[in-house]
Amino acid sequence: MNRKERFRLFLEYFTTNFPEPETELHYTNPYELLVAVILSAQCTDKRINMVTPALFERFPDPESLAASYAEEVFTYIRSISYPNNKSKHLVGMARMLTEKFNSEIPASISELQELPGVGRKTANVIASVIFNQPTMAVDTHVYRVSRRLGLVPSTATTPLAVEKGLMRHIPTELVPKAHHWLILHGRYICLARTPKCNVCPLTSFCLYFEKMKI
Repeated sequence: MNRKERFRLFLEYFTTNFPEPETELHYTNPYELLVAVILSAQCTDKRINMVTPALFERFPDPESLAASYAEEVFTYIRSISYPNNKSKHLVGMARMLTEKFNSEIPASISELQELPGVGRKTANVIASVIFNQPTMAVDTHVYRVSRRLGLVPSTATTPLAVEKGLMRHIPTELVPKAHHWLILHGRYICLARTPKCNVCPLTSFCLYFEKMKI
């Protein structure tokens, strides 16, 4: 089976069975999503959703966060991964957001990446979820699932290479949804160590499953 056929089956399955996927991070506005995505690096959405209610109550907008200090922010996020660095990133992000962008989340990838704590993956998430732009954020789930399914070649060994490989074959209007499809499939079915191939609906065209049967 060639790659084009794998993409066709992948898109057919998810557009039929999960037509409106959404992020599992809890937020009510673009600012809250940006904070949550920065915090979610190398941490689970479930853990982030546990700490953000109190964080957002204390810092409901960029101005209040910008007026704070990393030491105070740390007390709200101490239970997540890398709280020291993320505390500094959040305060720095809020200060740049208020000073340079008038407290408005920028829509462009390049401007988003100017913000402390915002790399390409985070910028792509914000552009996709908030602005519905055709950007593909490649986290560990997207990287793993797209390679296992054979959607990208085995030579795609970096997040950027995987991103380009996926963007080459996914229709523009489906890119924001495909990002969530890959993440959720990796989070609940195509696990890193013990993938649930016995309940996976994609084994008929999964390259990983084909190899496991040999």
